Amino acid sequence: MGIEIEDKFDVPSEYVIPDLSGLADVVGPKSHQLVALYFDTPDLRLAARGVTLRRRRGGSDAGWHLKLPKAKGVRQEITHPLTRSTKVVPAELAELVRAYARGADLEVVAELETRRNVTVLRDGETGLVEVADDRVKGTVYGDDVRIVRWREVEAELLDGGDQALLAKVGKRLRKAGATPSEATSKLAKLLEPAPLPKAATKPGTAGETVVDYLASQVAALLSQDPRVRRAEEDAVHQMRVAARRLRSALKAFKTVVTDTERLQEELQWLGAVLGEARDLEVIRARFGKELAGLAPELVTGPIQIRLGTDLHKQEDEAYERIKDALSGDRYYTLLNALDELVAVPNLGKAAAKPAEERLNTIAAANWDRVTKAYDTAQAIDDLERREIAMHDVRKAAKRARYTAEALQPTLGKNMAKLAKLAEDIQEILGTHQDGVVAQETLAKEAESARQAGEDTFTYGLLIGIERNAAERAHAEFPSVWAKTVEAVRKVL
Repeated sequence: MGIEIEDKFDVPSEYVIPDLSGLADVVGPKSHQLVALYFDTPDLRLAARGVTLRRRRGGSDAGWHLKLPKAKGVRQEITHPLTRSTKVVPAELAELVRAYARGADLEVVAELETRRNVTVLRDGETGLVEVADDRVKGTVYGDDVRIVRWREVEAELLDGGDQALLAKVGKRLRKAGATPSEATSKLAKLLEPAPLPKAATKPGTAGETVVDYLASQVAALLSQDPRVRRAEEDAVHQMRVAARRLRSALKAFKTVVTDTERLQEELQWLGAVLGEARDLEVIRARFGKELAGLAPELVTGPIQIRLGTDLHKQEDEAYERIKDALSGDRYYTLLNALDELVAVPNLGKAAAKPAEERLNTIAAANWDRVTKAYDTAQAIDDLERREIAMHDVRKAAKRARYTAEALQPTLGKNMAKLAKLAEDIQEILGTHQDGVVAQETLAKEAESARQAGEDTFTYGLLIGIERNAAERAHAEFPSVWAKTVEAVRKVL
């Protein structure tokens, strides 16, 4: 697996690669003949999302390549050794595109034959930037076979290079007559997949802002799917956040996009599926950091195994449950419903109103939910029940934050300020809650250790650390709340 960072350029057939000397040592050009078969569903579901899956012969990197978009000009590339079959996608790669294919067969949709001349900029033995001059013959398969020919140039960043050098190379290529390509890949240029459907909304309206935001979060959720299946760092967290943002937006903007209750329930289900592994991941890292901060003589018994290896095993088991869920019909039905939400949402009357007029009101209403939840909690005399009610304050603050973040591109800096203020409340309440939960987990593990005849001294130390953190956050909250309420008045 690697990250591919490259700039693509369209060039005429008579284009001449400019002199690149002076930027670094120039090696080449060296010629390669490449033949690649591209796989997709019959209706090009992968290509529509900027995903490419190919089997390529020739060159220095023959094999299977799956490229997943991360940002403009940046893609994650996952490779697999070349197999004998030209018709069957390796199971490991097929698994990673499940969320795009959603049960449809993967078949050859195109073939690219490329005559490539490669020039490499080096610093000694270290590759910096690779410039590929490609003359391409593309064949589109289907009911009507179509052949297209073109020439393009790619400048790709290698491990030893940096963005500044890549920019200098691009500048020379453009000065010689190259123009930046709009296509994200050769396959996109060849197939020209239709853009993903999105509801037509009037510019400047609340509907436009909300639908654009929902589309961005659907894309964010889907982009994390392959990473979650590979158990990559932070992937579960990012996918869970996207699901939460979507659910929060559907609640906050219920007068703009209506009739989404069922979809909210399914997003809550997905968040719960992802939550188990994420919570174990967080608490394992938390305990690991605390243990590392203790003097060696204070760490007694096999506590590192219980709080490390054992929790890691539970985390792995939770990941298996996630993978099962992400391979089931319920998940694919949810993804289809999200696509439909963006393409043909049920728009309420509020969707046609000017964005600033309607959405400012929604942002204010969501902050009011925070203050009402706080007032409700403070009116409870029983301390234990009050603490439980404060969890509702945290949830309301999170929703207010997500709402403000969604509106910041349209409504500007006041929404950025509101989002930060809501996040401050969310975080200090979260610090208290996390400390309470950590104490409960430690007490449970300590009891298991005690029954096994193990020394539980260190568990007590960690419980003390967690109690202090929770009590400190609890003591700081009133002043943070007062300052936040005053600051929000100036914003809204």
